[in-house]
Amino acid sequence: MIRYIERPLYIDRIKPFIGKSLIKVLVGQRRVGKSFLLMQLRDLICKQDPEIQIIYINKEQHEFSKIKNADDLFLYLKENVRGDGKVALFIDEIQDIESFEITLRDLATRPNYDIYCTGSNANLLSSELATFLSGRYIEIKVFGLSYTEFLNFYNLQDAVPSFQTYLKFGGLPYLINLNTEIQIAYEYLTSIYNTILLKDVVARFKIRNVKFLENLITFLADNIGSLVSSKKISDYLKSQKINISPQVVIDYLGYLESSFLIFKVKRTGIEGKKVFEIGEKYFFEDIGIRNSIVGYKASDIHKLLENVVYLHLRMAGYAVTVGQDGKKEIDFIAQKGGEKIYVQVAYMLTTESTIKREFGNLLEISDNYPKYVVTMDEMTEISTYQGIYRMHVKDFCLKMV
Repeated sequence: MIRYIERPLYIDRIKPFIGKSLIKVLVGQRRVGKSFLLMQLRDLICKQDPEIQIIYINKEQHEFSKIKNADDLFLYLKENVRGDGKVALFIDEIQDIESFEITLRDLATRPNYDIYCTGSNANLLSSELATFLSGRYIEIKVFGLSYTEFLNFYNLQDAVPSFQTYLKFGGLPYLINLNTEIQIAYEYLTSIYNTILLKDVVARFKIRNVKFLENLITFLADNIGSLVSSKKISDYLKSQKINISPQVVIDYLGYLESSFLIFKVKRTGIEGKKVFEIGEKYFFEDIGIRNSIVGYKASDIHKLLENVVYLHLRMAGYAVTVGQDGKKEIDFIAQKGGEKIYVQVAYMLTTESTIKREFGNLLEISDNYPKYVVTMDEMTEISTYQGIYRMHVKDFCLKMV
């Protein structure tokens, strides 16, 4: 039996849907741990119902290479499912099966099937599932390790050095099997990055200008946490003697989002519902991969902190935007279940002007939702400043997920 470390953050979200006729779809970047979550679910279901038949298809294994399309999948199930009893069907990397949604639509009508899938392409999954399986599936977004999970996986105590290690290596679970020497870790992360780039972006979207795509990713890695626009990127590339139109930039950014390599975060009014159409922030799904692209530098610490805080808010189930009114900016406005929190991220509050900037914009917000300023300043406990919580980033990450 394969050994794995349980991730209750996701298993607990899926448990209410076990045995239900809804198709459970786990989506996320490659190597964030979706396959091991399927294994955990398989073992949990076997324990709950020892009589259930398990069908497990992993499209990354050669033995399943003959399942190329919906008809192949249907035929495989017809040949391997015994009788009319309950069947728990697991399909890993389902987007590699052409027109998979046709067979899933059929299976979803059969009450004896309990279906679980993983996928690594957001556009393909969302468009096909929404079109053919509207109301018949539930989507669970899977991320790399949270800071809490990171401590658990590596058997570390919560401490600043542990958090700094998290900032350096990111949260891809397989790194636990490698030497923590930075060169070895980054070689592995670079290989994952290349797989995502070539298989999930270049091959899937038939991209010809791979060099431009790589330059675009490097630009985003250098500018995480900064407001950017397709025109700004296009103008930057022109300064580098690369003539690319804003529309092509928009298309390529969409391809990178669909592979879960990056996330786009829109701007909204701080207290209103206005959504700005131009200018977003981009963050990486895994900061280890980001660091493997442009290197880990102490001067980038604020960028990395923003990326980590964004990821933790998303892991906690929040919808996240950047707040802006004129020149005032709130790093993150996070909403979930009718509740809202505001978060400012700073490296150190070493000067009066920095304190005024980070707390000042929050103090001008008139509502009573919780407000946070999170930093790397040394502090032994959470404090408040005129009603605003001030805390260490690592403590924020531990409490939010």
